[in-house]
Amino acid sequence: MDKIPYQSVPDMLREHASRFEAKPAVRFRKQGSWVTLSYSQFYDRALMVARGLRKLQVRPGDKVAILSENRAGWIIADMGIQCAAAVTVPIYPSNTPEQIEYALNHSDAKLVFISTKTQYRKLLKVKDAIPMLQLVVSFERFLGEPSLPLTTFYQLSEIDDPISDQERSELEAVIDSIDPGQLMTLIYTSGTTGVPKAVMLSHNNILFDVWHTIKKARILHQNEVFLSFLPLSHVFERSVGYYLPVMLGGVIVFADSIEKIAENMIEVQPTVMVCVPRLFEKIYSRIFENVHRLALYKRKLFRNALSIGERYIYAKYVEKKLSFWLRFQYAVADRIIFTKLRKRFGGNMKFCCSGGAPLDRHINEFFWIIGIPIIEGYGLTETSPVLCNNNLEDIRFGSVGTALESTEIAIAEDGEVLVRGPQVMLGYFKDPDATRETLQDGWFKTGDIGHLEGRFLYITDRKKELIITSGGKNIAPQPIESRLKRDKYISQAFVYGDRKPFLTALLVPTVERLLEFAREQGIDYNDLDDLVVHEPVVRLFEQRVAEINKDLASYESIKKFVLLPRDFSIETDELTPTLKFKRKVIGEHNKEKIERMYAVPEN
Repeated sequence: MDKIPYQSVPDMLREHASRFEAKPAVRFRKQGSWVTLSYSQFYDRALMVARGLRKLQVRPGDKVAILSENRAGWIIADMGIQCAAAVTVPIYPSNTPEQIEYALNHSDAKLVFISTKTQYRKLLKVKDAIPMLQLVVSFERFLGEPSLPLTTFYQLSEIDDPISDQERSELEAVIDSIDPGQLMTLIYTSGTTGVPKAVMLSHNNILFDVWHTIKKARILHQNEVFLSFLPLSHVFERSVGYYLPVMLGGVIVFADSIEKIAENMIEVQPTVMVCVPRLFEKIYSRIFENVHRLALYKRKLFRNALSIGERYIYAKYVEKKLSFWLRFQYAVADRIIFTKLRKRFGGNMKFCCSGGAPLDRHINEFFWIIGIPIIEGYGLTETSPVLCNNNLEDIRFGSVGTALESTEIAIAEDGEVLVRGPQVMLGYFKDPDATRETLQDGWFKTGDIGHLEGRFLYITDRKKELIITSGGKNIAPQPIESRLKRDKYISQAFVYGDRKPFLTALLVPTVERLLEFAREQGIDYNDLDDLVVHEPVVRLFEQRVAEINKDLASYESIKKFVLLPRDFSIETDELTPTLKFKRKVIGEHNKEKIERMYAVPEN
């Protein structure tokens, strides 16, 4: 195994501030104009934060939280916390005041960085319940309340006061004192199955994972442009979308917002993006909606191009036997069709990274066909996060790839995936029982069900999310949900049936398609709540579901469904910040609807 040339994450930034110096490290929009920080400027800003924290008596090992949306201030604060040898505690900006209260109290955070007044108001609601919190530092200026001390990022950093030689020497002595195995961050799990646990990750956990992810990718270099928009509170974006480009010497460009991703891609022309499957699902759906509106001969041309593309990607990347004739056919299809699609991604995209949840195989293949490879991998917060992934030279569609170097994967008797490697966490903070339960004999129990085919790992579902019907059938809901969502009329699908005689589903229609259907049928309705119960709409979805059922085993087929007028969301606590289902919450919110489907016997 290669020796990683950094002792800690701030040591890595220090090294690159010297090595790359004036090279752009961070770009973000401020008051309508792009601002760029070089590597040396990024490092100096981080040292200023560390200086401010030390003046506030933040000492090595102390916990400092960040409650903020994705922005440059987030990573400057994080690096500053680490330069002070303190421990970063990221909190999702979508969290409720009660969830924030839990994380602050459980982590013993002394100080919290926040983004906006909205986050400050959340803290005000629980201020009496967070006695350990001494100060709030805001990235934006606004007036605070005397009962909850507030200062600004600018004031804490004293940006107008450059770091003196003596201060630099003292701060770098702190960086030198950091041990690779030292606790670097506490990351709270998304809590899909209960109370969030605080995962303890060391500098070595993160550095190992990032170093070997870069090594395995083989095609990454210091000129990469990463467009960042996912929550940095999540370990996937933080490791692959932030620490990885810093280790490369690339540039991180912060998107204006998730709503402006399409515009930002064209403007920024990124080479790499970290995404979650939901974004790919939406782009895929939008492309096919546009194709649906084309003239018949153009639709046939598009589908013929896809057929050529599918044969091409399997021949090139899987079988590695690409004929001249297939290469020529693909080049023609690419010039006529696929090049235009790639321009929507800025024109320079090498690949996208997908994680956080399973990506539908057909959607993954589609993006490879059009020349936007999606590198799908697998990991958890507890594994820093990457355990395995595909790459451009070694891929099996439908799998999550092969293990990183020095990482072992085994399958338990019940199908659970077990892993062992340097990226596995130190344990759960203040929870030795959960640590002992999850880490046994050096192996981490992932809670996921999967199997190995040669070196390639395939994940089928979460162990705790498997549906066991009253007939004793074990069914993974996610593959069925993915199949349902591929239908042009279905935006989201939730499959239910644990301890029940058959499977049912909650389906959310694709609004644009539903409204188009209503216009074509001349349906008179008041709102979406009214529209989804109209008989012609219900009949349409019965036909769609019946077609999907033809490809499923009888015990996997959806016998009944209910149409919902709106998507599951983070705001309703039905999705985690990374857009995974909170199955228990969705079940509780729709308890009556589900019970009615089982109240009347199946026909």
